[in-house]
Amino acid sequence: MVEGGGQDPVVDIQSTEEWLSCAKGLIPKVLEKAREVKGFPGRWKMIISKLEKIPERLSNLSSHPCFSKNALCKEQLQAVCKTLNETIELAEICVKEKYEGKLRMQSDLDALSGKLDLNLRDCGLLIKTGVLGEVSFPSSIASTSTDPEAAIHGNLRELLARLQIGHLEDKHKALDSLVEFMKEDEKNVLAVIGRSNISSLVQLLTATSPRIREKTVTVICSLAESGSCENWLVSEGVLPPLIRLVESGSPIGKEKATIALQRLSMSSETSRSIVGHGGVRPLIEICRTGDSVSQAASACTLKNISVVPEARQVLAEEGIVKVMVNLLDCGILLGSKEYAAECLQNLTSSNDDLKRSVISEGGIRSLLAYLDGPLPQESAVGALRNLVGLLSIEVLMSLGVLPRLVHVLQSGSIGAQHAAASAICRISSTTEMKRAVGETGCIPFLVRMLEAKANNAREVAAQAISSLMTVSHNCREVKKIDKSVPNLVALLDPSPHNTAKKYAVASLGMLSSSKKCKKLMISYGAIGYLKKLTEMDIPGAKKLLERLERGKLKNLFSRK
Repeated sequence: MVEGGGQDPVVDIQSTEEWLSCAKGLIPKVLEKAREVKGFPGRWKMIISKLEKIPERLSNLSSHPCFSKNALCKEQLQAVCKTLNETIELAEICVKEKYEGKLRMQSDLDALSGKLDLNLRDCGLLIKTGVLGEVSFPSSIASTSTDPEAAIHGNLRELLARLQIGHLEDKHKALDSLVEFMKEDEKNVLAVIGRSNISSLVQLLTATSPRIREKTVTVICSLAESGSCENWLVSEGVLPPLIRLVESGSPIGKEKATIALQRLSMSSETSRSIVGHGGVRPLIEICRTGDSVSQAASACTLKNISVVPEARQVLAEEGIVKVMVNLLDCGILLGSKEYAAECLQNLTSSNDDLKRSVISEGGIRSLLAYLDGPLPQESAVGALRNLVGLLSIEVLMSLGVLPRLVHVLQSGSIGAQHAAASAICRISSTTEMKRAVGETGCIPFLVRMLEAKANNAREVAAQAISSLMTVSHNCREVKKIDKSVPNLVALLDPSPHNTAKKYAVASLGMLSSSKKCKKLMISYGAIGYLKKLTEMDIPGAKKLLERLERGKLKNLFSRK
């Protein structure tokens, strides 16, 4: 391509064929001059070998059906002619030995060799990218074309090809145009972008120019967010340069890089790769010091990584627990706090050391404070559920954990209610704890949860109730609630998807000492259910069935 700066007026006059003729005419002269040179034999031998490859590349280029119609061909031929003329000038200087210094001439010859490499590579890329099959339309023609979308696609393919061809300044100009195009018409860009274009963009992420890196990561961020190029981006090696930008890029570069990593980390495999490329530490640093958008994107990326069990130890070693607890308290955006809660839930799902670390960093207080705010509660309650088993009743009471759980049962989302009920199950490990839980007033809300549409919510509510009812005071509380028996009988349904039936049997068994409750069980059809559950060997079903049938017979005889 023609380098930056003004163009000779003749550029606008000569046709593509005339530039081809010019290049072909120069080659014999260039080779003749190059072979006359005696000095710097190694370098000139290399230059001559590259000059000898040019005719074949020009022949391949000119044989394409759209050769004369595509502006890229003309520009490429101009670049070739410019390099050939430069070769003649250097050859004449070397023959006359009029160069300023040996080292200076060696440098000039190395630069010339690089330009020849670029010309040969770009001629090949013009054919390889398939861009020659697209005719470039001026904007005035494109607007009146019978197929304007095809014209737009043609122009876009040419623009994307320019990212791979020519000098860095040429690529910079193409990048500027692409950034504007993405703002105005991202859909069409995504429709024509190919793997080779992705590869060239990834390479530009490591350009020496900070401005080019910044604009490139802006485009890559948009591509990642589109959801259509993740696999290409990762396979073309986008992760290491993105991580380096998070470490040391400009503020905009850091922001766009973290947003791109956030989207890409939705894949567990990519999350593992981010860890493997050393991405955890710079992401944690952004959580500590970054601006609001970068902080939220980094927190989300770390949350995505925390889903991968084998990555959690690396996260812990880099200090993620303290950072996430701090985000719960001081996150700039509400989203940062939500991601922190989700991350802590993932981290504490199975590892007791991480659970203790969260507790020692003050995570319980921070999670409770989060629950008092306006954000979704499910993840914070899930994290508490994972932690409460390590806390004594004194700590639970002093921190006010139980009242928060009851409040969630009363007014939280079904997911949050499920997590709260599960937390109550874990807390209710001793008689003392069960009594304390029952006194919080949670039982009516657990009974109401038995009517939930989600099977897992009904199951955990039934489990909590059956556990609490082993304390007589709690059992009396369940008896007082009108819907307790009907809701529990409904959970005797023998269908396979009903996983709450064993807990319903246990709870009804404890209520069966009451004549009133037995009559209700019978009236709501418990006997029919229990006969099927007895055949399925559900624990306690046979014993409860016998009690109810005895009660039914007694009632029958008393009426007679």
